[in-house]
Amino acid sequence: MTDAELVSEASSPLHRAGLMRRLAALLYDGFLVAALWMVLGFGLQLIVGTESNQLVDGIVQTDPLLDAILFTLMVASSSGFYIWFWTKSGQTLGMIAWRIKLESVDGGLIDFKQGVIRYIAAWPAFFLLGLGYLSIYLDSNGDAAHDKVSRSKVVVLPKSHRPFD
Repeated sequence: MTDAELVSEASSPLHRAGLMRRLAALLYDGFLVAALWMVLGFGLQLIVGTESNQLVDGIVQTDPLLDAILFTLMVASSSGFYIWFWTKSGQTLGMIAWRIKLESVDGGLIDFKQGVIRYIAAWPAFFLLGLGYLSIYLDSNGDAAHDKVSRSKVVVLPKSHRPFD
């Protein structure tokens, strides 16, 4: 690619990321978060031991307090994962792989408050039959519901973009 093409590609406005690209990045990140959750669960079992679990009529029963602790750790670790990556570089590892980036509507990185709002708003956007994500097709800019609420946008980066330079 010539220097003129690189300058032209870099100066052109970035397009919003489509649904499939977003979901693919979410799947990649889901593997990372699931691995993190496994490590947390294993660590909790090392600390409290396996005596807190019982097999009753073929069903594993666990201590409700440990369930609450593990759930809290899972929410804290997944929110920490996303918010840290979003506020530091605008990209999680899955987003890097799919060449998409989260930006504030003004083009900069989002702040911590926007990250928290986005993280909280993304859950119902996904679990209410994906309606928050399907709003990409209804919005004139191609933004999902949690993009609008958090005043952010997900853009496709040019092929020439190098995330680690």
